Amino acid sequence: MKLETCVYSGYKIYPGHGKRVVRPDGKVQIFLSAKTFRSTKLKRSPRDIRWTVLYRIKHKKGSYGQEHIQKKKVKKVATTLNRAVAGMSLEAILAKRNQTSDFRRQQREQAAKAAKEANKAARAAKAAMNKEKKPVPQKMKPPKPVKAAAPRVGGKR
Repeated sequence: MKLETCVYSGYKIYPGHGKRVVRPDGKVQIFLSAKTFRSTKLKRSPRDIRWTVLYRIKHKKGSYGQEHIQKKKVKKVATTLNRAVAGMSLEAILAKRNQTSDFRRQQREQAAKAAKEANKAARAAKAAMNKEKKPVPQKMKPPKPVKAAAPRVGGKR
């Protein structure tokens, strides 16, 4: 069961009750009774009518009073804590974080250059090893004896 709310009084409107009015701008207003509809027509402010919810909120009456208003919930913010990780000390982590992008780029280039040089040295060592090894001559296999074709004996039939 869907309950509506009166736009004037703020009370609940049960199914089968109330009146719907569509304004020229397309907004639908739902009124609880002729009394609320008439008050709207007469341009009475619901904040000045003592029995409306808006009046009770404005003047902090009953359940809308100061002791019943919920305090705003304060969102707990997680605090971050800087500490050392497995292989690095806190100072090393902070130093790495404060490095400039230029410095990191230069480090990358140096590492790439060092890797290239190591690769080149490995290739040169491999080439030197290959030069030292002399090619082993292939062994000649002795020719297999070929059987002479046996002479055909006898006639065709």
